[in-house]
Amino acid sequence: MGNPDLSKLSIDRTDARAPSARRRLWPWAAGLALLGAAVILGLSAGVGGSVTVETAAVTTAYPSQAVTVLNATGYVVAQRKAAVASKATGRLEWLGVMEGSRVRRNEVIARLESRDVAAARDQAAASVQVATANLEQAQAELRDAERNLIRWRELAHDRLISELELDTAVTRADKARATVRSNEAAIAVARANLKAADVSFDQTLIRAPFDGVVLTKNANVGDNITPFSSAMDTKGAVVTIADMSTLEVEADVAESSLGRIAVGQPCEIQLDAVPDTRFAGVVNRIVPTVDRAKATVMVKIGFVDRDQRILPDMSAKVAFLEHAVAAADRKPVTAVPRQAVVDRDGAKVVFVVKEGRAVRTRIETGRALGDLIEVSGVRAGEKIVLTPLDKVGDGTRVKTDRK
Repeated sequence: MGNPDLSKLSIDRTDARAPSARRRLWPWAAGLALLGAAVILGLSAGVGGSVTVETAAVTTAYPSQAVTVLNATGYVVAQRKAAVASKATGRLEWLGVMEGSRVRRNEVIARLESRDVAAARDQAAASVQVATANLEQAQAELRDAERNLIRWRELAHDRLISELELDTAVTRADKARATVRSNEAAIAVARANLKAADVSFDQTLIRAPFDGVVLTKNANVGDNITPFSSAMDTKGAVVTIADMSTLEVEADVAESSLGRIAVGQPCEIQLDAVPDTRFAGVVNRIVPTVDRAKATVMVKIGFVDRDQRILPDMSAKVAFLEHAVAAADRKPVTAVPRQAVVDRDGAKVVFVVKEGRAVRTRIETGRALGDLIEVSGVRAGEKIVLTPLDKVGDGTRVKTDRK
């Protein structure tokens, strides 16, 4: 027998090692696949996976909004206002005020030419002096006549003079008394004429009727002032003055809302010219008539405190309140919409939008102000996510819904 071929008896281990190798490589392949998927998902989230959100701005609000029952608009007006003119007619010779000047009651603010009126006044004063001198002369004559009458009566009692001479003495004394009364009346007339002349002269002096501020200047030096005429190239009022202590807001309130306000009700006034300040007010009067065209009633609101920044004809917004608020509550506070505040990890947070991402920001909440809520921890003007959903987290890329 020849030697057997032992090579045919060898065991082929190639197929036996292959499954084991595949089993060892499978976890690595699966991990690489998961890592690739994560990378792909991350890239897709970074490139095209932004969450569309609606945003709102952090704003400022006033605590009084929570107790406001009605809002209205109106204008600041002075209840005491006058177009100042002169009863006299003449040329304006001097004007001592301008717009914004403060004047006191009876202060001379302008003067008309008054030479003719001054001459008439001097003439009336001279007539008083003449009448006074005539009265003094008549009184002297009366004293002399009364002394003579006494002597003549003594002589007549002793029958040293006739009855005719006594009658002449009596008549002279009576005439002297009449002359005195006539001169006293003449003095009264002369003094009345002087008073009229003084009034005419005083009418050329234009005085402030009350304490106030000059709002407008309607005439200049050299203009002809004719307050009771509309002649060409003439002026009536010289200046317009308002008493700043009588400033009020006149607001139109719909007649359907009239039952929600009452005299003495507290208000809060905001002026367009002073938007950062709220002024305390109170309802002074409700005008008892309705404007048919607008179906509104005029309500007059007074200022509790005076402020130099308040001027006539400023536009104003009035909030009628349920009750008066403290001075501290008339200052603005930071507020956000209620739906922007969510609970995350046991804390109140909002998501501030910064550089296209939502940044979770912890806040402290305070009073409810209507649809808003007082907060601290964010600044007015910042953009926040209005209604954060579960898909919005810290660092989530977001884009604004522009619908």
